Formats: sequence, C-alpha cells, structure tokens
Amino acid sequence: MRESSLAPTIDLDANGERHGFLKLPYSRDDSAWGAVMIPLSVIKNGSGPTVLLTGGNHGDEYEGPIALAKLASSLKASDVSGRVIVVPYMNYPAFEAGSRTSPIDKGNLNRSFPGRPDGAVTEKIADFFQRYLLPSSDFVLDIHSGGRTLEFLPFAAIHVLRDQNQQARCEQAMYAFAAPYSMKMLELDAVGMFDTAVEEAGKVFVSTELGGGGSSTARSVAIADRGIRGFLANAGVVEHTETSLGVEDSTTLLDMPDGSCYVTSELNGLLEQCIDLGALVRQGDVIARIHDIGRTGTPAVECLAKRDGLLAARHFPGLVKRGDTVAVVADIVVGDISPRR
Repeated sequence: MRESSLAPTIDLDANGERHGFLKLPYSRDDSAWGAVMIPLSVIKNGSGPTVLLTGGNHGDEYEGPIALAKLASSLKASDVSGRVIVVPYMNYPAFEAGSRTSPIDKGNLNRSFPGRPDGAVTEKIADFFQRYLLPSSDFVLDIHSGGRTLEFLPFAAIHVLRDQNQQARCEQAMYAFAAPYSMKMLELDAVGMFDTAVEEAGKVFVSTELGGGGSSTARSVAIADRGIRGFLANAGVVEHTETSLGVEDSTTLLDMPDGSCYVTSELNGLLEQCIDLGALVRQGDVIARIHDIGRTGTPAVECLAKRDGLLAARHFPGLVKRGDTVAVVADIVVGDISPRR
C-alpha cells in the first residue's frame, strides 16, 4: 500500500511538549499547493503507555475540542510517564464548518475507516489514524456529543467485545472516566467506525456522548475535563488525584441490548417531546408526538417506547424527518452483558 500523503510537522517520538499539525496536501481553487492543517500536540516523558485523545471526529460536537485544547496547553512532560497524543479537531474541515461531515467531500470520518491513502480527504485522514497512530497507541479516548441533531445524557461508552480481557480493560477505563452514566452501547451499523478500528486492533477504547444540540455547557465540559484526567490516570500516564480517580459506584451503568432501544420516526413533521431526558419510561409510553406540518386538523402520530428503561437520548431539532432517531431508551444494568454475535 502506498505511503500516506499526510505527515506530522513535529516529531511524535521525542521527549517534551510539542505542538504542530498533521499536514495533508489539498490542492483546490483558492490554493493550488494548499494543505489541510490538523492541530495536534504530543506530550512525552520517557517510556510508558501511549494514549491517543481525539475530539472533533464530527465537526459539530464541542466538548472534546474544548477539553482537549485546554489539556494540550496545560499538560507538561513532567506530569507524564509515557506519551499523550492530543488531536482536538480530528476532522478539521468539518470542525471549521461546524458540520457533522466534511464540506470538502461530505465524508463522515466516523464511517470512513480504515480509509484509503489514495482516497478523498476524509479517507486520507482515516487512513493515517488507522496505519500510523493506532498501531503505536495503547489507550484511545474519542470524545463525542450529540452534535446539532441529538441530545444525550452525559455518558462514557464502550461496546460489548468477544475478548473478555479487552472488555474488562475497556470497562475499567470507562469507569475511570467517571461520567454520570456509563453505557454499553449498541451501534446500528458499526462498519467504518473509528471505534471498530480501535477495538479490532485490540486497544483499550472508550467513547462518550456528553450532551448535544451543537453546543456545550459548563457541566458537559467539566465532565470531559475530569473524565480525560481519569482516563489518563487509569492508563498509568499521569498520577491519580482526587479529581481524576473514577469510582465505579459514582456512575449509573446503562445498556442498549437490541434495536428496540431505538425509536425511529416514520414521517416528516413537527416534533413534540413528551418525556424529558433521564426520565424512566414504560413500554408503550408516549415519548413524542409528530404533528403534520402540511395541514391543520389532523391528529398527531405518537412515538411509543418499545421497552421499559431510561430515556438516554432524544432528537434535538424541532422538526423531524422520516428515518430520524426520535429517542433511545436504555436499560439500567445490574450484572454482566453477553457479547454481541
């Protein structure tokens, strides 16, 4: 396979604190010899684990970029045993545009792995992470929130894996993040995800959903700040402190065991939320109503919960389209979950 045209402008292996870019040549109308410049920082001190911290995988999610930008400017090599690679704005073109996908090629980075070195811009970014950053990383934290179209309870998340040892290490890292909720998450389609690439490489991986609506809050950023420190401490790269040590009992464990957790819109219309995030629901409860915006005098269509549980996520904009996720109902878990097949 050909070499990547994307290259770091700093030495990723040298001790100290280095701040630079992942430089990806990109010829375009306004810059014939231009480049996409993805900011990154590397903080290294001697031998030890490598932790890869990413935000901005989707460009309209802001807790990761904010918290990681702060970390990059404050973390010192003297605080670290090992190496921390910080990429706050992973899909930089999307981040600049404030959009989920890249304005250059409409690429969704989190559906583009393993990528292609000779592909479009988004595929080239995925390829570099897949072939150059993941192999040297031991722990990976990818910080997400709901973006402009979803809102979540703040949770750290892992997937159920076949490798029980890897599963246990991921769970430990998830609990160390110490979000108010911790989710064993079901993806409707995991093909092409960064999550899947990291997990298939055998690494410890944690993702998050920390809010939504295309903005952030003081609380959601504080959860990210504390969670990153806890994740780093669990990896053995920084020392545990009172604000970084995650405690399993401080989080509520949730599970999405099957597709019935998802409530999907079957028509276009005006969305009326009937239950707030964090509320307990029963199977058959009306979670939302969709009103016909083409005419008056027609009854709203009710969206019903398919299972008992906790309302963990909801559609954010007031208008909804056919096929949109209206809500996610998750189980509150006691005990273990069997791996997905």
